[in-house]
Amino acid sequence: MQKERLISLDVFRGFTILLMTIVNNPGSWASIYPPLKHAEWHGCTPTDLVFPFFIFIMGTAIPFAMPTKHFDLSVFHKILVRSLRIFCLGLFLYFFGRIEVFSLEGIPLLLARILITFAVAYALLGNFTLKIKTYLVLIIFTVMLFLAYSGIPAYQDVRIPGVLQRIAIVYFFTSILYLKTNLKIQVAVVAFILLGYWALMALVPVPEFGKANFDKATNLAAWLDNLLLNGHLWAASKTWDPEGILSTLPAIATGILGMFIGQVLNMSITKVEIVKRMSIVGASLIILGLVWDVVFPINKSLWTSSYTIYTAGIATISLAILYYIIDVANYKKWIKLFLIWGVNPMIVFFFSGIIPRILSSIKIQNPKIATEEINLQTYIYNDNIVPLFANPLNASLFYALSYAVFWSLILWFFYKYKLIFKV
Repeated sequence: MQKERLISLDVFRGFTILLMTIVNNPGSWASIYPPLKHAEWHGCTPTDLVFPFFIFIMGTAIPFAMPTKHFDLSVFHKILVRSLRIFCLGLFLYFFGRIEVFSLEGIPLLLARILITFAVAYALLGNFTLKIKTYLVLIIFTVMLFLAYSGIPAYQDVRIPGVLQRIAIVYFFTSILYLKTNLKIQVAVVAFILLGYWALMALVPVPEFGKANFDKATNLAAWLDNLLLNGHLWAASKTWDPEGILSTLPAIATGILGMFIGQVLNMSITKVEIVKRMSIVGASLIILGLVWDVVFPINKSLWTSSYTIYTAGIATISLAILYYIIDVANYKKWIKLFLIWGVNPMIVFFFSGIIPRILSSIKIQNPKIATEEINLQTYIYNDNIVPLFANPLNASLFYALSYAVFWSLILWFFYKYKLIFKV
C-alpha cells in the first residue's frame, strides 16, 4: 500500500520536468541564454541541475512508494520489470529515427514509425498484469538489443546509454538497497561509492592515455565507455558518453541521497523539525561539494563526486523550501501548473523527445529557396518565430516556452480526467 502523495514532491518533480522540457527544446542550439546551457565541462549551471534533481526526486519517492520494507522474489520481479520498462523507453528514443519498414520512405515511413511508437509506448506504459508486463518488456528489450548488435547498417551505431537508461539503473539498485538495508548502511554505501569513484578517476592510470585525468575523452570513464560500448555512444562525442558506465555509479549515490531525504520526510517528528533537518543536511552537502570541487571538479558529464553532493544539497534545500511553503504553511494556490507536470513525468519525457524527431522528419519545400527542402521544425522556427524577434536568443527561448505551453495543455487535460501514466 502506497502512502499519501507528498504534494511538495510532485511540485518539485513538475518544476524539474518543465525546466527539462524548456532547456531540451530551444528554437536553435546556437541561440541559448547561458543559464539554459550545460557547463562546457567543469562547473554547474541551472541546466546542470535538472538531471540530478530528477534522480534525487526518484530516490525521495521510494520510501513513499514502498512504505513496508518487504523484499522477496515477487518484489524483486516488480522492481526489475519496472527498471527494464524505463530503460526500454529511453532506448527506443534512439531507435525512432532509424526504424525501417520494408521499403517505405517519406511520409508512409514516418506514419509507420509513429504507429510503432504508440504500440511500444502502450506496451511499456499500459496497465497490464505483471506477467504480461514481463513478456512485453522482455520482447521489446531483446528486439532492440538484437538490432543494435545485428550489424544492420541502420542500427549499428545506435546509442545504448541515455537519460532514462541511467534512471532505470539507479532505480533498480536504489530500490533494492532501500528494502534490504538501514540508514547507516545506506550512508556507508554513498561514502564508498563517492570515495571509490574519486579514487578510480584521480589515481588509476588510463590505458592508452597515461596518467589519471579529468579531461574529455581521455579520462578513465571515457576509456571504459569506448571499450565496452564502442560504436554505441553519444553521437556528439562518439568516444565517450555523458550517461556512460562508470559515471552511473555516483548517479546511484544521487538516488540514495534522495532516498535518505525521503526517509527523513517519513520520520515521526513535527513538520517544522523535518524542514530544519533537511536544511542542515542540504547546506552541509553544498559546502562539502564546494570543498571537494577543489580536487575533484564539479562536472555533470563525469558526474563527479563533488557534483553528486553539491547538486543533492541544492535539491534538498529546494525541497525543504517547497515542503515548508506547501505542507507546513499550506500555501497551495500557485502549484497547479507544476502539479500537472509532476504527476505524469514519464509520458512527458518520452513523447517530448519523440515529437521533435517527428517534426524534423517531415520535409517541406523551402519557401525561400524553391529547389531546397527543409524539415518542418526548421520552417516553424526560422520562418514563423525568428522574424518576430530582433534578438535570436529571445526567439529561441520563445520557441522553447511555446513548446512547454503546448505540453501544459496536454497535461492539464490528463490531470483533469485523472489520466496518470505510470511505468
